Amino acid sequence: MSSQLAFHVDLSSCTGCKACQMACIDKNDLELGQRWRRVYEFTGGDWVKMGNAYINSVFTYFTSVSCQHCEDPICVNVCPSGAMHKREDGIVLVDTQKCLGCRYCEWACPYGSPQYNPTLGKMGKCNFCYDLIDAGGKPACVEACPMRALDFGPLDEMVARYGDLRDPAPLPISSITHPSVIFTPHRNTYPAGSNEGQIANKEEV
Repeated sequence: MSSQLAFHVDLSSCTGCKACQMACIDKNDLELGQRWRRVYEFTGGDWVKMGNAYINSVFTYFTSVSCQHCEDPICVNVCPSGAMHKREDGIVLVDTQKCLGCRYCEWACPYGSPQYNPTLGKMGKCNFCYDLIDAGGKPACVEACPMRALDFGPLDEMVARYGDLRDPAPLPISSITHPSVIFTPHRNTYPAGSNEGQIANKEEV
């Protein structure tokens, strides 16, 4: 059994309500502008002429993204102080006592997960709500999702249950860091790097 914990995100069920994002902000008492979980809206399509008719190919799907607690976390690899580290269960954490606020992790992470807190001069990011997990509970985002589009558990169990899709557009290719997150695709899901759509809410993510 793998000890690496992972998230599951069901793109076919997510409505983009951002309850997960708000639960994360509330649980971690985040300051304005700090969003450890973000919801991307990926949209595309057009009206396509077929004979004498026009067919609508417009699509939208939502992708809830936080720290991916990668199997090969680049943030840990570039951190000069050892502040970024992995627990035995694969959760990637920031030791604020060691953090220099150098932001190397922020620049290196392809998901933009580590975020600089100017008030503290330290980095912060999703910690998988390890305190709730250690107490036998669920991460706040998982608990808050009204559509049950979020789940978590050992990575091998998530793969067995949901498949092994890890890089839907608009996310980067998974081979960079091997993220510990599994996605159930939306019917219009495109692969990482696709030019079939664009992020519709860039100001929010």
